[in-house]
Amino acid sequence: MSYWARSPGVGAVSTLADDAMRAMGIHTSRRCAVALAAGRVALGVVAVLRPALPARPWVGAADAAGPAGQVLGRALGGRDISLGVGALLALRDEGAGATVAAWVAAGALADGVDALATLVSWPALPLVGRIGVTGVAGGAAVLGVLAAATLRAR
Repeated sequence: MSYWARSPGVGAVSTLADDAMRAMGIHTSRRCAVALAAGRVALGVVAVLRPALPARPWVGAADAAGPAGQVLGRALGGRDISLGVGALLALRDEGAGATVAAWVAAGALADGVDALATLVSWPALPLVGRIGVTGVAGGAAVLGVLAAATLRAR
């Protein structure tokens, strides 16, 4: 039984998470981890080469095209390439569940921070971009956490 299941008031959330992890299974978790890592590398390469492209929906066209948007895009691109390549290299070893889980969890943390940063700055960001970034980053964070937990448990 997890810590959360023993904590008062959060048993239903814990049960839902435990059920989701069991349903996910190890093979689905590995496929999810590969998809998240490959997508992260692809986005990172685009961000390094064309930083305004992924930054534009997030911060708007004017800010993305300026020097700050270029630096932001390239820095986040480097982060995503590093996290994605680390996870993909760890995934090559079938027995490296804890190592893979750590890389996937690190990516989930980055995605969660991206979603939180978007929520904190919500009113100042373009409507479609803020909804898209929050949905994609939040969804990737949830999938990453579930995949990492399943991979760590095996």
